[in-house]
Amino acid sequence: ESRAANTSNKEINIQWYIPSVARPSNDTETKVLLLYAYNTEPVKISNIKIFSSMSVFSGHLWIPLARIISLRNKLSDLKEQVEILMQGSKSLSSVPTSFLEHSETLKISPSNTPKMSLTKVHLDEKTEKMAKRCLSEVKALLSVVPAVSSPLTEIPFDVTLQSIASLEDMFDLANGCIIAEGSLFNWIISLLH
Repeated sequence: ESRAANTSNKEINIQWYIPSVARPSNDTETKVLLLYAYNTEPVKISNIKIFSSMSVFSGHLWIPLARIISLRNKLSDLKEQVEILMQGSKSLSSVPTSFLEHSETLKISPSNTPKMSLTKVHLDEKTEKMAKRCLSEVKALLSVVPAVSSPLTEIPFDVTLQSIASLEDMFDLANGCIIAEGSLFNWIISLLH
């Protein structure tokens, strides 16, 4: 059994294709192809010849390359800002009372890193505006009818370091990503419907 044929969680797989020749005929700007597949229920495929499921979906979108690069830069800046906020809140909440405690807080263990990245981040006003602009752009790029897409007035998922990093990875043209179930997954799926 391979991971490609089985998933115990809901997840979306994002891949990018940068065509050398193929492109929509009426466009003059360079576009890349976003390929996606997701499942809304756990999937186990034992025989691909007879597989059919009402919970597996796939599709594609042509997206202007320049907008992807611009958005990825903005998401990178947003991730950096979230990391700064997390460090600020961590340092305020864990003021060491002795040198021994201080030296222990400087050690970063691998087991603590994932817990920290899943912690919900309380955004300051500047970072919240930055996040809303980035997410409005994501919404505009992924919406089936982009002309109808309006700017976001609230952030549609829990902002954690992991969710922002996953969103940044989603627009990494070289690698793509997999996003597992959660509030970010639900929001992306709602845009692709």
